[in-house]
Parts: sequence; C-alpha cells; structure tokens
Amino acid sequence: MVNYKDLGLVNSRELFKKAVSGGYAIPAFNFNNMEQMQAIIQACVETSSPVILQVSSGARKYANQTLLRYMAQGAVEYAKELGKNIPIVLHLDHGDTLELCKNCIEYGFSSVMIDGSHHEYNKNVDITSSVVEYAHKHDVTVEGELGVLAGVEDEVSALDHTYTKPEEVEDFVKKTGVDSLAISIGTSHGAFKFKPGQDPKIRLDILSEIEKRIPGFAIVLHGSSSVPQDLVKMINDNGGKLSDAIGIPEEQLRLAAKSAVCKINIDSDGRLAMTAGIRKYFNDNPAEFDPRKYLGPARDMLKELYKHKVINVLGSNDKI
Repeated sequence: MVNYKDLGLVNSRELFKKAVSGGYAIPAFNFNNMEQMQAIIQACVETSSPVILQVSSGARKYANQTLLRYMAQGAVEYAKELGKNIPIVLHLDHGDTLELCKNCIEYGFSSVMIDGSHHEYNKNVDITSSVVEYAHKHDVTVEGELGVLAGVEDEVSALDHTYTKPEEVEDFVKKTGVDSLAISIGTSHGAFKFKPGQDPKIRLDILSEIEKRIPGFAIVLHGSSSVPQDLVKMINDNGGKLSDAIGIPEEQLRLAAKSAVCKINIDSDGRLAMTAGIRKYFNDNPAEFDPRKYLGPARDMLKELYKHKVINVLGSNDKI
C-alpha cells in the first residue's frame, strides 16, 4: 500500500475548512495525461492556489493506476521546482464501488468520491458509509453525493437531473460521516448542458436551504464547466462541429463559491481549450507532425483558462 503523505499529497479536510470560512472554492481539475497535469500545476503555482487533481475511473484506466501515482508525486515536485509548495490533493471522481475506492486509496489517493446517487436513498447511505469507514482509517477524505446530475462525461451518464432534497442532507451527512457532499442544483455534466435560447441558472435557493441545515459543511458542485463560447468558435472555425454547446454562467459559479461551495469541478472546459488549441495549430500548420508542436500550444491555452478560473470564478488565488 502507498501512503499519500509519502507522495507529498494532502487530503481535503483543512483546505475545505479554509475555503468555507474564506468564501472561495478549491479548483478540482480533471486530468488524463502529462500536458493536462503540467497546465494545472503551472496555473496553480502562478496564482498561488491549492488544487485538487481529479481522476475519473475512465481516466484511471486510460493513464494506468501506477503511472498516475508517480504523476501525482511528480506534480508535487514540479510545483516545488516552479517555486511554490502548493497543497495538492489526488482525488477519485465518481467512484462507484467500495472496491474501486479501496484500490485508489491503496495506490496513494488522498481523497475519494463514492457516488451512490443512482441508488435509492438507504443504499446510498450504506455504500457511502462503508467507504467512509475504510477511508478514514487511512486519513483519506470522502465525498458523497445526493441528487442526480444530467448529462454525459466519461462513464457517468444520466438523462434527467434530480435536485438534491434539502431535507435529506442533514440525515445523510450524520449517518455516513462524509467530509464533503456533492449536490445537484442545476449543473450538469458535459459540454451540451443547455440549448440556445435557454437561460441557464443554478438553484441558489436550494443551496441556501442546504447551508441552513448543515452550516459550515463542505459542499461540492459537479458539472460546472461554463463552455466558453470563444473556445467553441475556435473549434468550429478550425474544422470542428460543436453545435449548441452551452454551459453554466461563470458569475453564478462565483456566487456559489462565496458560499459553502468549497470545491468546483471543471473538466469539459479543459477539454475544449485543448481541442481548440490543437485544431487551430493543425489548421495553421497542416504539414506538422511533431506532437510537441501541437500539444505545447494546447497546454498553454489550458493553463490560461485555469488561471482565469482560479482568479475570476473560484477566488482561490493567493490562498496557500
């Protein structure tokens, strides 16, 4: 078994306490490869932000669990090399079984999510409690989920969303012992969250009611990409076909981050930034075949996107 502390990682407990009291959210950026990891660390070092390196079960299969462990350890050393020892969490996104969560903990993850939201309430409580019991023995923090987000991202898929019921959260937190709770208040997975003409809004009223019932408790928002229209345009101007891709307005996420929402997940926006950079480079340089030439600019676009998110949306800059 690998202890995450030996890799230089931290769990999310103290980070969330500071974020809740400070009115900001920690960025949870998903990554699958080296360029994405480099962009995340560069952006967070340059903005002096803590960060959650987030890995889905699909990303874990893609990148290999052993390589991910060393990439996380490398991220810690890379940040130091760039000049700052920023707090870094390695987190499993949307774990769906106790076995998967156990395995990630044994490979050095410092935080895991057990998503039992697709089960009926009591089964969700049972599976979440079992993960908490195991994880806390190793000082690993656990995120649970109540409510269902619509959309598709990696291996997570749902046709319809179900808002989190405020009357359930207090009971769920008490029975499971989770350290943070992902809720459904109108965000959704993927790049195609809303249709043109719709007025996307997250249910800040539900968030406010949940805060009243579990004051000071760490709340998480999934599916929080904003789908920047300049990136969609760049993709489409360079051969892409991303029609009607619309996300969550950033000003609404900033309002949420000023409340008890202390972790905001962003994945699709990063995919869009990389794809936009690669497509533009290929369009401008059709004879190029060196991966470094097109992955480098894509990485730079990703870094700038993440810096913008940290400073203007999450407010986690200068919080280390």
